[in-house]
Amino acid sequence: MIAVYVAATMVALIQYVRLRERWLLPLAFLLALEAAAHFRGEWDPWGRVFHVGAAATALALVLAVSPRSQLRR
Repeated sequence: MIAVYVAATMVALIQYVRLRERWLLPLAFLLALEAAAHFRGEWDPWGRVFHVGAAATALALVLAVSPRSQLRR
């Protein structure tokens, strides 16, 4: 599962470099945090911190893709 998150992070970063769409950066960060959280494990305190960080990044991603967002420009 970790390899899938790492691969998806790399794809998001490559697409960012190719397209310069700013909303891809929070997506890549979200996927990287999920990979780190799964690597650390559910019961590890740092794993929980990474999961909370991923949730916060998901909220930022929602704001980034909203129609009135400044990140879409």
